[in-house]
Amino acid sequence: MSFKSIVRELKEIRDGIGSKRSGGEGKRNVHKNTNKSHVHHLMVDGNTEQQQSGSSSSSLLLRSTDVIQQGRWANLPPELLLDVIQRLEASETSWPARQHVVACGSVCRSWRDITKEVVKTPEQSGRLTFPISLKQPGPRESPIQCFIKRERATSTYHLYLGLTPALLGENGKLLFAARKVRRATSTDFVISLVSDDFSRASNTYIGKLRSNFLGTKFTVYDSQPPCDAAVQSNCRSNRRIHAKQVSPRVPAGNYNVATISYELNVLRSRGPRRMQCTMHSIPISAIQEGGTAPTPTSFPHSLEDHISVPSTSKPKEPLIPFSSTSLSETPTLPGAGDPLVLKNKAPRWHEQLQCWCLNFRGRVTVASVKNFQLVAAVEASHQVSAAEQEKVILQFGKIGKDIFTMDYRYPLSAFQAFAICLSSFDTKPACE
Repeated sequence: MSFKSIVRELKEIRDGIGSKRSGGEGKRNVHKNTNKSHVHHLMVDGNTEQQQSGSSSSSLLLRSTDVIQQGRWANLPPELLLDVIQRLEASETSWPARQHVVACGSVCRSWRDITKEVVKTPEQSGRLTFPISLKQPGPRESPIQCFIKRERATSTYHLYLGLTPALLGENGKLLFAARKVRRATSTDFVISLVSDDFSRASNTYIGKLRSNFLGTKFTVYDSQPPCDAAVQSNCRSNRRIHAKQVSPRVPAGNYNVATISYELNVLRSRGPRRMQCTMHSIPISAIQEGGTAPTPTSFPHSLEDHISVPSTSKPKEPLIPFSSTSLSETPTLPGAGDPLVLKNKAPRWHEQLQCWCLNFRGRVTVASVKNFQLVAAVEASHQVSAAEQEKVILQFGKIGKDIFTMDYRYPLSAFQAFAICLSSFDTKPACE
């Protein structure tokens, strides 16, 4: 049997579970809905078994899982199943064909476990497969090439995986979407996995980028804590939360994982923009010889892990002061060493063109003040090799009207790189 036939069978199993003629119309609808919920939680949470067992939705999920386990593909010998998924993983290396690998993880628990074992992280394989891959560090050697499309009318930004926008219809894969929200004293970029839901209560919410009033300092907030849980959770200074609204497993709120600063340049005497990124969740040891960067393996287990919106009425439960940390304060990393600091690579002045130039190796074609390349800012005491210091970790530049390229590599993740690039879109009258 060919791989296409196997994949076709997998899709029929995934889409047809629960629609067997074993009961009334009501039973068929319940099974169909729970199957859809099972697949959705697999893709976003990656761990449906850890849902709350006391809820009715959890019991429906368990029943759906039991039905899936009875499928004819669930009883394949592990050796044969491993060989099938390994061959599929090796053959389907790019989107949209790579969705067949994801479909293997949607069949049942045994298929999901083996698929997670076969599919490597972006650092190891250089490929983006599951949603959690967007929170994991990129490859060490060649960068992952993406592009950002700006929609001025709706103030939204879409990050796609692909070489050029010309391949959007065929091979383009939407990774993130962000919406710009202007406030009285700041600007927020809300980041989501989908392009039509930017609610913080949704499980597609990933994080946000917030600027100060002048647009000279930005803070990147992650919706989940880092692997070492060392980064403190920073919320608005006046936020208070009910005791029962805080999950005992994961502290509520957003986690400050990076700070981006632009130097003031009111007189425009220092050339193009100068920026510095402090990655609070990545230690400097990540780029040292033998070092590793934090690599999350799953999203928060459920919406219970996200903060609940406080009621506008007078609360009856005692209130807990959650965080008084302001935007200007920097979280600490106890026991993690110095954080990784990135700086923009200094451009050179081209006498003939009369402009500042950087070598983007053909990935940027239009001059713009937004263009930049980031390299590690290290000291001699950090013992980082010269080759590592010269390596471009993130580059961003314009290639057309409202089209920009974004190439990132280890130790940044797609989420962190996208948030840094979003800071370049905000207005900075005092920096240019």
